[in-house]
Amino acid sequence: MSKVFVIDTNKKPLNPIHSAQARQLLRNGKAAVFKRFPFTIILKEARPEAPVQSLRLKIDPGSKTSGIAIVNDSTGEVVFAAELKHRGFAIHESLTSRKQLRRSRRNRKTRYRQPPKHEWFRKGNKQPCPKQRRSWIAPSLMSRVHNIKTWVERLRKVAPIKAISQELVRFDMQLIRHPNIQGKEYQQGFLFGYETREYLLEKWKRECAYCGIKNVPFQIEHIHCRAKGGSDSITNLTLSCEKCNLKKGTKDIKDFLKKAPARLEKILKQAKQPLADAAAVNSTRFKLLEVLKETGLPVETGSGGLTKFNRTQQGLEKTHWIDSACVGKSTPEKLNVKGVKPLLITANGHGTRQICRTDKYGFPNRHCSRTKFHFGFQTGDIVKAIVTNGTVGASSRGTRPTRCLKKVGEYVGRIATRATGSFNISTKDGLVQGISQKYCKQIHKKDGYSYVF
Repeated sequence: MSKVFVIDTNKKPLNPIHSAQARQLLRNGKAAVFKRFPFTIILKEARPEAPVQSLRLKIDPGSKTSGIAIVNDSTGEVVFAAELKHRGFAIHESLTSRKQLRRSRRNRKTRYRQPPKHEWFRKGNKQPCPKQRRSWIAPSLMSRVHNIKTWVERLRKVAPIKAISQELVRFDMQLIRHPNIQGKEYQQGFLFGYETREYLLEKWKRECAYCGIKNVPFQIEHIHCRAKGGSDSITNLTLSCEKCNLKKGTKDIKDFLKKAPARLEKILKQAKQPLADAAAVNSTRFKLLEVLKETGLPVETGSGGLTKFNRTQQGLEKTHWIDSACVGKSTPEKLNVKGVKPLLITANGHGTRQICRTDKYGFPNRHCSRTKFHFGFQTGDIVKAIVTNGTVGASSRGTRPTRCLKKVGEYVGRIATRATGSFNISTKDGLVQGISQKYCKQIHKKDGYSYVF
């Protein structure tokens, strides 16, 4: 079971404890809630110093979702687990939308508008030096690094983390092309074939390239057979079920799929394309490694093939947080994942600076309030609302207060504030509208992330 983080009166991390023990400390008034996500308590009185066990933070970076786990290497217990969903694709879409709107505005025949005379314009736009240009990473990719960096810093404040493990490469491309490049343990050991097979499973979406069947044992198939000059290049390999592999034999793929030209075209096109998600991870892997080394902790790296080997050896299911717990050679022989519930984290950002919303053509159609806080709350805060006598708030037209007894109950979720004091709460069961601010109690301030267990 996931443990509860504990810090002492000086905010120094102590050994995580069981949730039942944390409830007892809170009930007896010996501790208080310090943070909700991740749940952390702070002791009210100094206690005798006990030896603090060292923990290891393990990270499995992904294009859409990254896995995070804190593991006790000595006992094999998974203390904490989380899955962090990135917003890289949302950033890419926002930048594309902005580019299109600006391009449309430049080409539009309207009056000339003088550019704002800000300090940035007065000093001029200084071009970065060649070294900075080489190290530049796209914002949509860099957001993944920033998200992981943020959570590494947060977890280090509440847990005694003394080492970090990172999956540096999802697929060891050099190993795939040159099997002897990293020594005999790959060619003759247990990891033989893991890198190539895992890459093909991701690239071909775990289905037979010829018939599309799933959830069956797959064989690595040469698109252009070796008997007729086909190579062992990764671009000439695909996945096939045993039936299709035997049926194809040494036939040319064009003859084998002459009755299915659409599938033939799809296979030939897919074979030449790189794996988009793997490319995104590979673009940020060394930047993330650089950020992790800045913490001053020893950083261990491992490949995706080693992660899968560790997971399959212990018979664990494939999830992002379990993959992160299996990263690196430091993985204990027996991982204890019983009862662990991962914290599902979604990066939402901190809002927008737009002073108005626009339609699909780029013209303003609605106003955004410049006031960020209303009655001490801001949009994105996580609150708990206990409605006892109905909700008193503005009516649909905003003219006079109304009372709605249907909304009596308890709600927990993220809020959207209004100047009228009538808030909307996004709960796990859906959106609840028109909850008065007087019933709301803040339990977690807006930090750019949303949480679900």
